[in-house]
Amino acid sequence: MKIAIIDSGIHPGHPHVGEVAGGIGMVGDDYLDRLGHGTAVAGAIREKVPYASLYAVKVFDRRLSADVDTILHALAWCIEQHMDVINLSLGTANSAHRERFERMISDQPLIVSAASFLPGSLPGVIGIAPEETCPPDLFRYRDGIFYASPYPRSIPGVPVQRNLQGASFAVANMTGFVARALAEAPPDVIRSALIAQAANNP
Repeated sequence: MKIAIIDSGIHPGHPHVGEVAGGIGMVGDDYLDRLGHGTAVAGAIREKVPYASLYAVKVFDRRLSADVDTILHALAWCIEQHMDVINLSLGTANSAHRERFERMISDQPLIVSAASFLPGSLPGVIGIAPEETCPPDLFRYRDGIFYASPYPRSIPGVPVQRNLQGASFAVANMTGFVARALAEAPPDVIRSALIAQAANNP
């Protein structure tokens, strides 16, 4: 199971992450995480699928900002490397980029992204929104959108409200669930399988 994490990189050897299978720096000279965001995302995914091979695709370096060309380049690399799942805890609200994303993601690996942005709002992408009341080991589904906990792995001694939180980690948590489902079902039925597994379904 190969999971690409398009973010600020990953800090290899972090206790929540462990070994990183590889990666690439789209910005900077390496995929080392200097912001901590990508490492926290990787930790949330690792918690759910400890057996997966994680790949860091670094599009942020000193700040959490990237242009669309860099994101599309990162997606192209993931496709070339035959990733099974792509975690994209970011996106753009600029609808002018819709066609470029549509061309990129057509019949490509499973992409998990924020439902309120491109490419997460596109058909074929697994769009996620945060829901604070959702336990970390469950996810929900309503009106075409999956909902997951907005919190990463807990840190001992740190109240959950003081930890990182947001849509990025809802996407990461859902990526873990997607990877679990992919281990048991082919990609073309993953959405149906996930809907059937959602906590709000009987």
